[in-house]
Amino acid sequence: MIIDSRYNKLAQGLVGFSCELKKGERVLIDAFDVPEAMVIALIRAARALGAHPYVNIHRARVTRELMLGAEEAQFIPHAEVELLRMGKMDAYIALRGSDNIFENADIPSARVQLVSRLMKPVTDYRVNKTKWVVVRWPTSGMAQQAGKSTEEFEDFYFKVCTLDYARLIPGMTVLRDLMEKTDRVHIKGPGTDLHFSIKGIHAKECGGQRNIPDGEVFSCPVKDSVEGVVQYNTPTIYLGTSFDNIRLVFKKGKIVEATANNTKRLNEILDSDPGARYIGEFAIGFNPHILEPMRDILFDEKIAGSFHFTPGQAYEGYGNGNKSQVHWDLVSIQRPEWGGGEIWFDGKLIRKDGIFVPKALHKLNPEYLLGQK
Repeated sequence: MIIDSRYNKLAQGLVGFSCELKKGERVLIDAFDVPEAMVIALIRAARALGAHPYVNIHRARVTRELMLGAEEAQFIPHAEVELLRMGKMDAYIALRGSDNIFENADIPSARVQLVSRLMKPVTDYRVNKTKWVVVRWPTSGMAQQAGKSTEEFEDFYFKVCTLDYARLIPGMTVLRDLMEKTDRVHIKGPGTDLHFSIKGIHAKECGGQRNIPDGEVFSCPVKDSVEGVVQYNTPTIYLGTSFDNIRLVFKKGKIVEATANNTKRLNEILDSDPGARYIGEFAIGFNPHILEPMRDILFDEKIAGSFHFTPGQAYEGYGNGNKSQVHWDLVSIQRPEWGGGEIWFDGKLIRKDGIFVPKALHKLNPEYLLGQK
């Protein structure tokens, strides 16, 4: 089979730069509504490094049908089998396409929560014990979300996903080190006045080795330190439901008030378990190619000039110990055309209206990352 050169370039980056596959290592390729040619490109790229590829092929309508009738008696052994298989893997690559982003919109929330709870050990093992990367795949549905033609969106997608991520490293390293020295964080913007501590919690730079697209540094608030209010200006889709204008109010770290265009469903998600009302991640995004939201979290959380503040599960080694089946990256953009905003660390202005202020962080600003300076 002749493979599109863009597929090969992306595949080589995923197995080489992102997962750093070595000879003899096993990698599970999890393909959700992705063309066969891309899966084959990944198999070939893995074998070229001497690794052993394994493949799952998923179809959204089939998955929906299984979840509509989900029962513990079905998914307990399924989760056990998947955990055994994941335990044999050294690396994991997920390519997630979606012809219809609302395919799961009519699955009862109780069924979704059941599956999420039972499959959580598999996700935890994958996140904490393997080298992994998750990649969106461009579809006509995503092009519609982005307001672009299919061809225009594909060009945008491959430009973003094959970015020279090594160029992010110098600035990310500085920001990571700064976050690890910081105690108090203050975020201000339209409808947002948020205070919390990240003291003693590690930070992690993300430059193409966990998500594609990428471009963020994340840490986590001390669990009970969050006070104030945050107004998210980026639309989002979670568990098949679309949300706009999410507003969260915090007291002693807990979300005590949550409103949106669908307040009822928002609170159902936040009531999934006790940890869902606490924050499991704070991150600053800076991918210079991603400027506008498209209701796709993997893209939107990397928007240049954005931050995300995430209800739910914290990352092992970079978190506050919060546990939840929820991990929902909610995004706010602080560039001037989105209302602006500021991020302060220990009383020092770090970013204003989406632009990093300290000289040591200028390498994370778009003009540097795009080679314009």
